[in-house]
Amino acid sequence: LDPMASGVLVLCLGQTTRLVEYYQGHNKTYLAEITLGAATDTYDALGTVIGTAPIPDLTPQVIEQALARFRGEIDQKPPVFSALKQGGESLHRKARRGETVEIVARQITIHDLSLVDWKEPDRIRVRVCASAGTYVRSLAHDLGEALGTVAHLSALRREAAGAITLDDALTWAELSADGEHLADHLHPPGWKLSMPVRTLDVETIRLLGFGQRIRLSQEGEAAATGDLVQGVNEAGAFVGILRCLGAEDDGSALWKAEKWFALT
Repeated sequence: LDPMASGVLVLCLGQTTRLVEYYQGHNKTYLAEITLGAATDTYDALGTVIGTAPIPDLTPQVIEQALARFRGEIDQKPPVFSALKQGGESLHRKARRGETVEIVARQITIHDLSLVDWKEPDRIRVRVCASAGTYVRSLAHDLGEALGTVAHLSALRREAAGAITLDDALTWAELSADGEHLADHLHPPGWKLSMPVRTLDVETIRLLGFGQRIRLSQEGEAAATGDLVQGVNEAGAFVGILRCLGAEDDGSALWKAEKWFALT
C-alpha cells in the first residue's frame, strides 16, 4: 500500500510466501477521494503542489461522463514517484535526484468505476475495481485533466484484494494485542485464492510432486495453454498450483506442477 493508503494488505508468511505472486495478481477494489484544483508531483496529498487550476462548474452528470472514459481496458501512465523499476532502480529514487524519467503507458483494466459522492466545489469520491498494476493516483491525475482542471488523490482505502475484504482483515492494534496467538489468525495456503479449483487423487498429487506431467480430463470450461488452477486433495486441502501445458485432441489437457506443497 502507498504510505497514505489504508485497508486490506495481504500478508503471506512461511511457505505461503511462494503464493505472493498469485495474490498480488488479484483485482483490487478501492474507495478513493480526489481533490480538484491542485496537482502534486506524486499525484497524491503527500507530494508538493506543482500547479493549480480553476475548477469548472461540475455536476454529477458531467463527472459521470468523464468517468466513462476510464472504464474497461485503457492505457495508463504510472506516476514518476512509484516503486516501478527502471534500470534496476526504483523510479522514485531517480525522480528525487532530479533525473529525467521516461514513463511508458501500460494497459490496465478498470472493471468498475462508480461515483460515490460529489462534494462541491472540489471533492469527488469514487469506488474503483481494477486489475493489478493500476495506479489510483494516476487515475486521479487523469480524471482532473478530463474534467478541465488538475487533481490529486487525497484519500485511499483498499476495500478488497480479490476475494479478501475488509471483513476478513485485522487491524494492527488487534494483531498487536493478540500477538501471542498470531497462529490463531492465520489461514491455510490457498485461502480465498481467486483461481479455479481442481480435485486430485493421491497418485496424481504424488506424480505432480515429483515433477511429472499429468494428463487430466477437462472439467467445466476447457483449460487453455498457460491457465492456472489450484489443486486440492480429496479432503479439500490445498496442495499446489498447476499450469496447463495445452489441450489434447482426446478432450484432456496436459498439466504440470507450478508451485507444489505436497508430495502425497
